[in-house]
Amino acid sequence: MRFARLGAPGAEIPVVVDEGRHLDLRPLTAELDGAFLAADGVERARAAVAAGELPELADAAALRVGAPIARPSAVYCVGMNYAAHAAESGSLPPEHLVLFMKAPNTIIGPDDEVQIPRGSTKTDWEVELGIVIGRRTSYLDSPADARAHIAGFVLANDLSERDWQLAVSGGQWSKGKSGPGFCPTGPWLVTGDEIDADDVRLRSWVNGEPRQDSRTADLIFGIDRIVHELSQFLVLEPGDLILTGTPEGVALSGRFPYLGAGDVVELEIDGLGRQRQHYVEAAR
Repeated sequence: MRFARLGAPGAEIPVVVDEGRHLDLRPLTAELDGAFLAADGVERARAAVAAGELPELADAAALRVGAPIARPSAVYCVGMNYAAHAAESGSLPPEHLVLFMKAPNTIIGPDDEVQIPRGSTKTDWEVELGIVIGRRTSYLDSPADARAHIAGFVLANDLSERDWQLAVSGGQWSKGKSGPGFCPTGPWLVTGDEIDADDVRLRSWVNGEPRQDSRTADLIFGIDRIVHELSQFLVLEPGDLILTGTPEGVALSGRFPYLGAGDVVELEIDGLGRQRQHYVEAAR
């Protein structure tokens, strides 16, 4: 199934995207959030679609596309999880899973305008596969248990300010990861039966020029291992978002300029849709 949220920021309508139709989920839930997922929302929505119980949302095509999940309790991110990206960052592939966090309020719609933060000179793009947790997850016995705790997958852009992340970080990355709008997400939340998330192509472009092109099969730490390992250190709540890392082809490599006002970034993961963001100077 494909879930989305349509409408103005703060007033998004939850929908199921089914064979080109946008079916209004409000008879079942007011929001696509952790509470909905924890209450077996995906299967209840599946049953409602099959029974023809959800009305089609009028004028859906004219509505803004929001992030497909409401603000989660946490956004966890895995760093340097593609060997080639670790190399272009000047690092060896990690022995242990690298974890940092983004502020949940960084999440915006996939095509929303993004402001370059005040004082930023090194704003960078990162196409990533995102995991959305569907059930409270703690101390999983093995990686094989992970899929039962995953609601679905999303496309995300893990935007970064590299100077703040690395040069003035104080030893932690989150300062350079949590700028306003630094996590465009969506357009859809796609359930695992709709996509082979272990091996999908992910790409990015800046002003129409190719930047990243890889497959999730190249992840150092795969989906199941990420969820299992995180569950040994922290509690994952329904609706939480995990970003799994980005492949090579970012500005940090030194091969491309950093983002500035007027630039357009597009990102795509097969089966998860496409994003397009226009970048502007921060409001004064």
